[in-house]
Amino acid sequence: MFTGIIEETGKVISLEPLKGGLEITIESDLTTALEIDDSVSINGACHTVVYTSGNRFTVQSVEETLRKTSVGDLKKGDIVNLEDSLTMQKKLDGHIVQGHVDTTGTIKQIDEEGANWLITVGFDASFAHLLVPRGSIAVDGISLTIARLQTDNFTIAIIPYTWDNTNLHQRKTGDRVNLEFDILGKYVLRALETGHITAEKYIR
Repeated sequence: MFTGIIEETGKVISLEPLKGGLEITIESDLTTALEIDDSVSINGACHTVVYTSGNRFTVQSVEETLRKTSVGDLKKGDIVNLEDSLTMQKKLDGHIVQGHVDTTGTIKQIDEEGANWLITVGFDASFAHLLVPRGSIAVDGISLTIARLQTDNFTIAIIPYTWDNTNLHQRKTGDRVNLEFDILGKYVLRALETGHITAEKYIR
């Protein structure tokens, strides 16, 4: 489990094919906090650390992850967002993020507005019911708030600190990003769909 508050960025050092998957080595100061078998969020996708050495760590991304996320788009030298898993000692400053990417979106537009940036992300409209205006969403592992919402795109406002301390400042129009929708909303929708709760029960 994660919070969507990015702790460090890392640099992709190597990518090696692994029986349909991919073995990824990343250089980052976060390595000192990681041990073998630890979970780490890489651009919002949860991975298990399999090796560490100095300031580098290695993870293995399976075929299913490559199919559902943008991890397969990574290239040597790319900058990625990193977050160590949540502990009882950490503040839940963002929102509950599992590191289980639901789908990918595509950056449609990046606009500078004063000191902030507005990023519009297009996504498959079949996921529209999982988003609400001013609701939470994880974009490449970053906990963000939806500022504007349309049927097949949403806009997020990025403050200078987030822009400078994540990989967003390197993103460009057309890039794919990982999206994870709010888990609390997904549980409520699932309960409604299965009839375990009804809207009428809570309306008086």
